[in-house]
Amino acid sequence: QVQVVESGGGLVHAVGSLSLSCVVSGRMFSIYATGWYRQAPGKQRELVASGRTNYLDSVKGRFTISRDGAKNTVYLQMNSLKPEDTAVYYCNTAPVPTYDYWGQGTQVTVSS
Repeated sequence: QVQVVESGGGLVHAVGSLSLSCVVSGRMFSIYATGWYRQAPGKQRELVASGRTNYLDSVKGRFTISRDGAKNTVYLQMNSLKPEDTAVYYCNTAPVPTYDYWGQGTQVTVSS
C-alpha cells in the first residue's frame, strides 16, 4: 500500500516563500520517480517539477525540487511566489501520475 502525505502549504504574500514536503511510504514508490503537480481552481492539474531539473516554464528560477532518500521525502522550495501560483499542490509519480497515489494535497494561497 502506497501512502503519500503532502504538507507545508499555507497563506503567503506575493514574493514570499514556502517549502512543501511529501512523505512517501510503500515499497513500490521511489521518491526519485516523483514530481510535484498543482491544480488551481477551474484548471487542469499540471506538472510543476520532476526529475532533477525539469520545471514548468512559469516556475523556472523560482522553484526547486529536492529529495531525501533516507527520509523518503520529496521537497519543493518555492520562492518569489506569485498569486498565479495559488493551487493545491500534490506529489505523485512523474512524468506520468499514478491514479491510486494521489494524496490530499496541500493548499498554497498567494495574496497580492
